[in-house]
Amino acid sequence: MVNDKDRGDPTSSYPRYREIKRFILDGVKSGQLKAGDRVPSEAELTVQFAVSRMTANRALRELTATGLLVRRAGSGTFIAHSKPIGHLIEIRNIADEIRTRGHSYRSRVVLNETVAADRSSAARLNVRVGTRLFHSLIAHHEAEFPLQLEDRFVLAAAAPGYAKVDFTVTTPNEYLTRVAPLEKVEHCVVARMPDEDIRGILGMQRGEPVLVMTRRTWSGGRLVSHAILTHPANRYELTATFEVAPD
Repeated sequence: MVNDKDRGDPTSSYPRYREIKRFILDGVKSGQLKAGDRVPSEAELTVQFAVSRMTANRALRELTATGLLVRRAGSGTFIAHSKPIGHLIEIRNIADEIRTRGHSYRSRVVLNETVAADRSSAARLNVRVGTRLFHSLIAHHEAEFPLQLEDRFVLAAAAPGYAKVDFTVTTPNEYLTRVAPLEKVEHCVVARMPDEDIRGILGMQRGEPVLVMTRRTWSGGRLVSHAILTHPANRYELTATFEVAPD
């Protein structure tokens, strides 16, 4: 286990939940924490870092979403065993990502509505035509520049309050992580040329390509969200950092 004396600095401007994440990541990198080791519980972290239970929960929740941790009901939270590299694209909240760079974040909600699944949206979530879904279309801005267009369908039964959320205050990522904790994530990334509507929302010129990430997420044993995240290729990059254990 990592020593209790390695506490976060209460005077630091670094977000406290990120201090906890860094603390656990450093433990893994140094070898103090290995696959199968138990990490401090939420209660232990609240004391060790002098933070709220919500802050400790967020740190563990986000590390679980990346695949680094696995949470076992009644037992605790543990370092996960190695997973394929393709699972290592971090599920990052776009607002946090932008603010970490020292820039302001804002969103523009183009739509957030309740719909009955048609053939296309039903196929996205593997449900029957007519199933109640939520559909949101949100442009995320870094300073004044549109950085991401998020086109998302959500299974209404899994996140019943989705259509009432003010997504200028929070993000779909933040809300869904709270009400439908991630169990499984699937990513696919491609480069393509955007259509006129997407160019207009993202403020792009004709001939400029985009990076498109399709993300499907599962919770409670079912597929709950299908998102198409479109980024101007000249303003965004996708990265993943990982370590390979020796044979």
